[in-house]
Amino acid sequence: MGKSYDRAYFDRWYRKKGRIGSDADLERKAALAVAAAELTLGRTVRTALDVGCGEGRWFQALGKMRKGLRYLGIDPSLYAVARFGRSRRIVSGSVAALGELELPGPYDLVVCADVLHYLPDADLKRGLPVLARLTGSVAFLEVQSSADEFVGDREGWIGRAPARYRRLFREAGLVPCGLHLTSGRRRRRALRRWSELEEIRAGKPRQAVSRISRSRGERMR
Repeated sequence: MGKSYDRAYFDRWYRKKGRIGSDADLERKAALAVAAAELTLGRTVRTALDVGCGEGRWFQALGKMRKGLRYLGIDPSLYAVARFGRSRRIVSGSVAALGELELPGPYDLVVCADVLHYLPDADLKRGLPVLARLTGSVAFLEVQSSADEFVGDREGWIGRAPARYRRLFREAGLVPCGLHLTSGRRRRRALRRWSELEEIRAGKPRQAVSRISRSRGERMR
């Protein structure tokens, strides 16, 4: 029997003693994601898609930052959709079945936080390319890899290596930028430097420095 994302689950991990992450932590993540999206877009974020949104905590955090932002949450939890669907704009769906929703993207900001490390490769290979097509600027894809130490729900957690996530993202058309941020291909040039910094973090400084030098040379001609 699979895990049940009912009220008891959200009470345990997001409200009771021992909860994972405070509201302030979430607001800092939202500020990072919004700043990156607006830097890339050159304007204020107007739309956001939150895949695996749970009870819609990002709805509240983003709403505080950008009044009038049009938010859409996707989650497979029947409880979350029934309780918060109307008030927080949450509809039923999942990463694997994202393409079946025929969403009218792209969205200025895409969020998929604390979700992907619970899903099998088959679900990621189905859903990530769709998520990439829906990404108008950046996507905040928070994952916990085998290299991370984290406190939280480990039931069903899949400890993939960081290199495995980078490969899955790139195969789907997502360019890793660091700090859980990726960009869709339509914004690849704008986010090229962030991608190069990610390579430096991954232990490939020579390749990144070489590409930076070439791009500067091209601009100087």
